[in-house]
Amino acid sequence: MRVPAEHCILVLLFRFSLLLIVDTATAIDTINTTHSIRDGDTIVSAEGTYVLGFFSPGKSKNRYIGIWYGKIAVKTIVWVANRETPLNDSSGVLRLTDLGILVILNQNGTIIWSSNSSRSASNPAAQLLDSGNLVVKEEGDSLENSLWQSFEHPTDTILPGMKLGRNRITGMEWYMTSWKSPDDPSRGNFTCILIPYGYPELVLKQGSKMKYRSGPWDGLRFSGIPNLKPNPIYKFEFVISEEEIFYRESLVDKSMLWRFMTDQNGDIPSLAWIEQTQSWLLYETANTDNCDRYALCGANGLCNIQSSPVCECFDGFVPKVPTDWAVTVWSSGCVRRTPLNCSGDGFRKLSGVKMPETKASWFDKSLDLEECKNTCLKNCSCTAYSNMDIRGGGSGCLLWFGDLIDNRRFSENEQNIYIRMAASELDNGDGAEINGDDNVKKKIIISTLSTGIFLLGLVLVLYVWRRKHQKKGKSTGALERRSNNKHKKEDLKLPLFDLDTLACATDNFSVDNKLGEGGFGSVYKGTLTDGREIAVKRLSKNSRQGIGEFKTEVEYIVKFQHRNLVQLLGCCFEGDEKMLIYEFLPNKSLDFYIFNETEDTLLDWPTRYNIINGIARGLLYLHQDSRLRVIHRDLKASNILLDYELNPKISDFGLARSFGGNEIEANTIKVAGTYGYISPEYAIEGLYSVKSDVFSFGVLVLEIVSGYKNRGFSHPEHNLNLLGHAWRLFREGRSMELVRQSIIEVCNLSQVLRSIHVALLCVQDNREDRPDMSYVVLMLSNDNTLPQPKHPGFFIERDPAEASSTSEGTADSANKCSITVLQAR
Repeated sequence: MRVPAEHCILVLLFRFSLLLIVDTATAIDTINTTHSIRDGDTIVSAEGTYVLGFFSPGKSKNRYIGIWYGKIAVKTIVWVANRETPLNDSSGVLRLTDLGILVILNQNGTIIWSSNSSRSASNPAAQLLDSGNLVVKEEGDSLENSLWQSFEHPTDTILPGMKLGRNRITGMEWYMTSWKSPDDPSRGNFTCILIPYGYPELVLKQGSKMKYRSGPWDGLRFSGIPNLKPNPIYKFEFVISEEEIFYRESLVDKSMLWRFMTDQNGDIPSLAWIEQTQSWLLYETANTDNCDRYALCGANGLCNIQSSPVCECFDGFVPKVPTDWAVTVWSSGCVRRTPLNCSGDGFRKLSGVKMPETKASWFDKSLDLEECKNTCLKNCSCTAYSNMDIRGGGSGCLLWFGDLIDNRRFSENEQNIYIRMAASELDNGDGAEINGDDNVKKKIIISTLSTGIFLLGLVLVLYVWRRKHQKKGKSTGALERRSNNKHKKEDLKLPLFDLDTLACATDNFSVDNKLGEGGFGSVYKGTLTDGREIAVKRLSKNSRQGIGEFKTEVEYIVKFQHRNLVQLLGCCFEGDEKMLIYEFLPNKSLDFYIFNETEDTLLDWPTRYNIINGIARGLLYLHQDSRLRVIHRDLKASNILLDYELNPKISDFGLARSFGGNEIEANTIKVAGTYGYISPEYAIEGLYSVKSDVFSFGVLVLEIVSGYKNRGFSHPEHNLNLLGHAWRLFREGRSMELVRQSIIEVCNLSQVLRSIHVALLCVQDNREDRPDMSYVVLMLSNDNTLPQPKHPGFFIERDPAEASSTSEGTADSANKCSITVLQAR
C-alpha cells in the first residue's frame, strides 16, 4: 500500500514538533514547589553547561542526586547532594518544599537528605546556573539574597567562582572532602580546608592527621605553592575581610571547563578539559614531591628537594636525636645549639622559604618589617618574625612562638623569615645578620640602662603609693604582686578600677544589683559614670578562688579577643578586695534557659544550634588559635553567658591552664571542676588535656538539646544518667526522643541528630577516641558521614537518689560560678 507524500510530510512534521516539545520540557533550568525531579529526569543550565539529576557512580547501583558537565563525553560529577545517604533503587524524588528547602524522598516518602535555610520563602524556586551553582531563592530575587546554594556546600570539587574558606560571622566553612572511592561519593579520608587557626593557609588532612599545608599567604601566593603565578588560564584571589576569609579562582576564558579537587589519593590536582583529546589535562597539582609531606624534617628542620638528604637543621640548630638522623629518620627535628637568653638575642635571615606552620603565631597587619622586629624582640617567647605582604612593600607582621614546624626552601620564593638566635651564634663569622645593629654589646648596654631607669621609676612609684595608703592601713600585697607580674610578663594593658568607682557603679554593691552568687563570690551589675554597663565579680574573703586563680583569670582573659569569649574590661586590687570587671551581658547564663521549663521556650532550635556552634568556636580559639593552648577545665551551662542577641560567650577562667610548645596534657593531684562535666581521666587520674574540655562540651550539647542536666537525670526505665540515656537511644535509632518538646516541632531534623551524634563522639570514655575541637567545628558545619561513637564515660549512675540530691542547685542564677573540688585517686 502506497502512502501519499503529503501524509509522510505531516507525520514527519508531527514527530519533529514532538521532539521540540520534549526538548523544551527537559531543558528547563528551574523547578518550583509544583515540580519535582524523578529518577531519569534532569534540569539543564541555560547554556547547557551543567546538568542536575540522578546518577550511579562507577560500578555502584546506588542512586544519588548530582551535578555534572552537560557538553562533554566523559561524565564528570562536580557535586553530590546525598553523598552519605544513597538510594538503593530508582524511586527517588527531588522536591522543593513550600519553605524553600530541597528534599530527596525515597520510595516510602521519607526524607533522606535536605538542604537548610535560616529563612523561609513565600514563592521559592531552585535554579541551576551556568556556573554550576544550584541556587534556592525567592523567585525573581538576586543570587546575593539566596536562601541556599550548592556552592556553599562543596563536595570534592571546587569550580571557578566557588570559595575555599569560611564566614567569620556565621561560622560556615567551605572545604573539599574526597570521595571514598570512584564507586562511592561518601566522605573519604582526605579533607582540604582553610585552617580556622593561626594565619590563613590551606591544609590537607587525612582524618585528623595533617598531610600537607600550602604555607601562609604572602601577598602574592601561598608561600608553599611557588607555581601559583599569574597565568593565561585563570585568575586567583585571596580575600580577608571582617566577614569572610577565602581563596577563589575565576577563568579568563569563561567558556573553558576548569576545576580543582581533592581526590582519593590525597592529591589536589587542577584539571582543564581539552576538546581536541576529549579528556581532562592535569594542569598542576599543589602537593608535588616528598618535601610537601607535612613536617617531614620535624621541628626547626628545613626540607630542600634539591639536596641529598633532603632534610637539614636551621643554622645554629642540631639534630635532637642524631642517631635517628643518621638513618634518615628526621621526625624528631632539631634543637638550638645555644639557648636564647632574651636580652642579647638577634636574628638570622633565611630567604626563599615556605613559611612555618602558624598554629602558634600572632599577626598585625599595621606593622612594617622594622616594627615587626622590635615587637618580636620585646617578647622573649617570640622565636621568629616575617612580613606577610610582599606586594604591599613588606607590611604586615607575623610572629612565631615556640618551634618552627614544616619548613621548606624554594629558590624562586621572595619570602624571608628572621629566626631568633643567641648572640654567640650570630657572632661566629658565618655571615649571619645581627638584627641590623652594628654590634650586640651596644644593644645590651642600652637595654641595661633602659631596664635600670625603668626599675628606678617603678621603685619611686611604689614608694609614693605606699606613703599614700599607709595611714589608711591598706595592704600593699596586691600592688607588689602586680609589680612583680610586670617584671615577669608583658604589659597586660588592663585598666585598674578603684574601689570607690565600683561601689558607686553598683550602689555600694546593693542586693538589688546582685546578678548571682557562686563559690568564688558574688557578681553585681553596675553602671559607670559614662553610661557603660558592667558586671563586677567580687571575690569573697573566704573564697575558694585564691590569688593564684584570680591572677590566672586576669592574665588569660585580657589576651582573649574572640566573639565567643567574655571580654574583661579591668580589675581592682585594694586591700583585701579582689574584683574583675566584665562586659555586661543582659541575657544571663545558658542554664537559666535550658533547665527552666518557663524560660526554655525563649531558645528555639536555630538559637540553640547557634549557641552550640559558638561555644565550639570559642573552645577552638582557646585550644588552637590563642598564643598558648588554654584548657578551660570548668565548661558548663552556668559559665556560658548570652549577649543581647543570645550569642554565647564562655566565661569564668579561674581554673584555666595553658600549655606551650608541644605540650598536650598535664597531671594534678587536685581535680577541680563540676560534677557531671568532668572527664573520666581527669576525675580518676588527675590527667587533663584539651580532650577534657571536649568531654565537657559533649555533655553541654546533650543538655542544650534535651533540656536536662547530666547530673541528677532520672528515667523510669533505667538508672542511667543523661549520657547513658542518650547513648541508649542512639544505639536503638531513637535519638529524637531525647529532644526537648518545646523545640522538636520546629527543629531542623538533620542538625539535631548531627548535634547528638557529635556530642556522643565528644563524651567517649577513651580520650584518644574523642575528636579535637577543629574537627568538632568541621562536623557541625557539614553533612558528611560521622564515625560511630563508642560508649561514653561515666554513663551509669549507681544511685539515682544520690545523684538527684547532689546535683547543682536551681537554675535561676545569672552567673553561677560554683566549683566542686575532687581528690584524684
